[in-house]
Amino acid sequence: MAEPSPEDIYRERFATFLKDPGNFPYAPMEPLAGVKNYRALPVAARKTIAPTALDKARAYAAANRSTAYLVWRNGKIEDSWFGSGISGSTPLVSKSLSKPLTAIAVGRAIQLGKIKSLDQPLAEIMPELAGKQKGRILVRHLLDMRSGMLDQGFSPDPDHPLNRCYLSTDHGRCIVEDYPMIAEPGTRYAYANAPSDMIALVIERATGRRYGEFISTEVVKRIGAQGGTIWVDRPGGLAHSGCCTLMPAETWLRLAVLLVDDGKWNGKRLLPQGYVAEMRKGSPQNPNFGLGIWIGEPYRQRRGFGAPGAPGPQVLHSQPYLDPDMFLFDGNSNQTIHVSPKHRLIVLRMGPTPPTSPEWDNSVLPNLLLQGLPAGQGKP
Repeated sequence: MAEPSPEDIYRERFATFLKDPGNFPYAPMEPLAGVKNYRALPVAARKTIAPTALDKARAYAAANRSTAYLVWRNGKIEDSWFGSGISGSTPLVSKSLSKPLTAIAVGRAIQLGKIKSLDQPLAEIMPELAGKQKGRILVRHLLDMRSGMLDQGFSPDPDHPLNRCYLSTDHGRCIVEDYPMIAEPGTRYAYANAPSDMIALVIERATGRRYGEFISTEVVKRIGAQGGTIWVDRPGGLAHSGCCTLMPAETWLRLAVLLVDDGKWNGKRLLPQGYVAEMRKGSPQNPNFGLGIWIGEPYRQRRGFGAPGAPGPQVLHSQPYLDPDMFLFDGNSNQTIHVSPKHRLIVLRMGPTPPTSPEWDNSVLPNLLLQGLPAGQGKP
């Protein structure tokens, strides 16, 4: 029997995607190696968060179809809970938690001298873009969603670039050659997978290394973490950097710890000094989105993934965060990692989409835990 053609593979993927876009079976996957001698993060012998607050937060996570829930405070795990069949070593689907990972990858490449800066234009890294509008995109724009590329959306048309440039066996080429530009780079916020997936190309061109190997060697292993798998467009092909890497919950948590510690791990600098501060800056087009991460202030009761005021699903924040400097990793189906730099507190929730009623509230977990800190620490 003849091997299926790239077009046959694409058509099969597209048909599967249309049936249930939110639960697409990512394949093929490649190993993403972690450290050989893994040691879990230490567990706090004496907890700094009140037991009642921990209990309430855990109950909220458990009631919302979570499969993993972790609370970290100042170097130690204060609470953890896993759903049935899940453990601390189970690789979990990250959805768009992979987008902060792209920003960390870029920071690591800058620290290694492989990328000049966040403001390096893509034409300097990818010569085929010289003289083209996409060549004027800065590396920063791929991370803060101001690339000028078409917004994320849905189309039932198999030939639409939203589908072709996501599901084809050569999605990187498709993004470079066929994905539409609708604005000048830096002038418009437009959340999408394509600019984030383009980071894999940037890293590979800048470093001469495959994206998955770079992530494994320069990030995952350096923070002492367990690995997992990464989605590629074909065996030996380009990784999807913007979505769906599978790694254990604690690995995702460690990425947040790296940011709390200003890009250092065990005292060794992995990201350039000041880089995390750049990640935490919004843009004029969307002050709530930095470099791959969401920013709590200015407060919005409902915040979408698209541009402020744009139509689409809106995530509820019933209250402002008690730490105004709160930032978070946020992926589809409410994969969240909330980070309070002031209180060195991180709370992770991963799992399927929560029930529609009562509605998931992004402010509940972090605020419950901050209220449980010793008097005067977590309250405004």
